[in-house]
Amino acid sequence: MPLKEIDKRRGFTFLESGPVVLVSTNDHGKNNVMTISWHMVMDFTPHIAISTGPWNHSFHTMLETKECVINVPTVEMLETVVRIGMVSGTEVDKFEKFHLTALPAKDVRAPLIGECLAALECKVVDYVEKHGLVILEATRVWYNQRKKEKRVCHAIGNGSFCVDGEIIDYRSLMEKKVPDGV
Repeated sequence: MPLKEIDKRRGFTFLESGPVVLVSTNDHGKNNVMTISWHMVMDFTPHIAISTGPWNHSFHTMLETKECVINVPTVEMLETVVRIGMVSGTEVDKFEKFHLTALPAKDVRAPLIGECLAALECKVVDYVEKHGLVILEATRVWYNQRKKEKRVCHAIGNGSFCVDGEIIDYRSLMEKKVPDGV
């Protein structure tokens, strides 16, 4: 048999979702950022679910302020993104330590990160405590037109990452399913 059963705890490594992102928050005037790889879009709506919990300082800020920004870093930022995820915002100012540019958002107090490819301003609309899911609704989306690097990274779940590569375009076959404006 060509398939070999492996430890079920490794199952998620085949399903890791979209790119690793930086979720920024603002706690009473203090910016913070956390690295998240467990997230998903919810259909063709501006709703996004992220998986986090009380072990993250930003989690508490998100629930209290009901807002955040999902920032999409590119491959040249990967080492910084990993390092951001290894320290707590209660111990260090991550924007200063990692030389991140905090840009003002329009609908939320949390900052956009200037070095990133895109940023989604979000409002918290629900929290499913049993599963640690914070449900967000994007209110604005920003795109960094000046950024030459467009490749994003995906966590595999074992400390390694893969980088986006070639784009294969089947839009003509899917036109009836693609929402207007996409």
